[in-house]
Amino acid sequence: MRRRFAWLLVAALAAPVLAGCASRPGDDALSIIEGDTVSASQHTLLVASSRARDPRPGVFYNGERTPELSFARVEVGVPPTHKPGMVEAPTKSPPNPATDMVVLEAVYRDTPTQFSADLKSQLAKYPAGKRQAVIFVHGYNTLFSEALYRLTQMVEDSKTPGVPVLFTWASRGGIADYVYDNNSATAARDRLEETIRLVFASGADQVSIVAHSMGNWVTVEALRQIKISDRPLPENKIGNIVLAAPDIDVDVFKSQLKRFGKLPKPFIVIVSSDDKALAFSDFIAGDKPRLGAYTHDAELVELGAVVVDMSNVKSTDGFNHAKFAQLAEMAPQLRGMLARAAQASGGSAVEVAGIQFSGLDRMRATQVSAGLPAATQSSAGAPEESDPVVDTSAAIVAAGAVSRR
Repeated sequence: MRRRFAWLLVAALAAPVLAGCASRPGDDALSIIEGDTVSASQHTLLVASSRARDPRPGVFYNGERTPELSFARVEVGVPPTHKPGMVEAPTKSPPNPATDMVVLEAVYRDTPTQFSADLKSQLAKYPAGKRQAVIFVHGYNTLFSEALYRLTQMVEDSKTPGVPVLFTWASRGGIADYVYDNNSATAARDRLEETIRLVFASGADQVSIVAHSMGNWVTVEALRQIKISDRPLPENKIGNIVLAAPDIDVDVFKSQLKRFGKLPKPFIVIVSSDDKALAFSDFIAGDKPRLGAYTHDAELVELGAVVVDMSNVKSTDGFNHAKFAQLAEMAPQLRGMLARAAQASGGSAVEVAGIQFSGLDRMRATQVSAGLPAATQSSAGAPEESDPVVDTSAAIVAAGAVSRR
């Protein structure tokens, strides 16, 4: 009875917020649109999943668990009416490519070898030295279609080159399934480790990881497993690890960071003190603060993180849980603004467009300790791409909100 009452209370608190959110994708949101000539752009997304395959047309994967990884390759079209930061997921049947993101092709891949072949093929489209892959791990209460279309939005808006890989674990996509989702995320640790190793072995020059909400739990746990194994990742290929609105107990995260020790690059943690979704998690977890709503920035920086505090940014979603969705929209301006502000201040803390960045000097320190060349200046006086602050801002911007929850 206590558990039922708690969930009724959470549902009651969430109802007004959910009412202000966009409609969720329909049951056939992934129905294939053939012969599309309307979409303004197209993206190839590779998928590694611990979800069960679903035979229903337009669904592809459901929220139940499987012990082995499943793979897929999906082509997604973006409508000409797309607005930055928005996910135009189909809510009506059939999907309309003039106004909706639509699936143009979707095929399962039965083996890791087939997945790796797809990944190598996509990476080969970029010149040697610039072959990057980005793994995205979604959060709690997320349908497969939602994760797929949000990753599409990230890729479209950020304009960051690289091959997008979606790791999707068995979330049932229901607000009352928090415990199930948490257990699914925990059960997916080995599968995410397997995916990470496959991507690193693909020939990519650099691999970055972007996680959102509860997806941070499975991500940090998988990285911790790799850290304490006898098979470490090649440090020269590790890109940026972006933890957006992490649904992780702060004390647990502190212990994880201490276990990691000195990192090749600091984790980039995106936080906001008014995150309502994480307030629900606090309630469920016995009033223990979650990392994504923890704004003791100096403490996190001391532990080895770069902190992006968006508490003063007005959110476009009712939960204040997807503020980082707005980073992709700001990408063209934010990247240059951040680099110039950091160069001018010379310090670790910089505020740009209401966003507080702390610990940026750790990126430079990491670069110097690794023996990499110092940042150079362009003829216009702006930092070149070798500046780690520019590199960090690019990673933050590329995160762009990959889940609407």
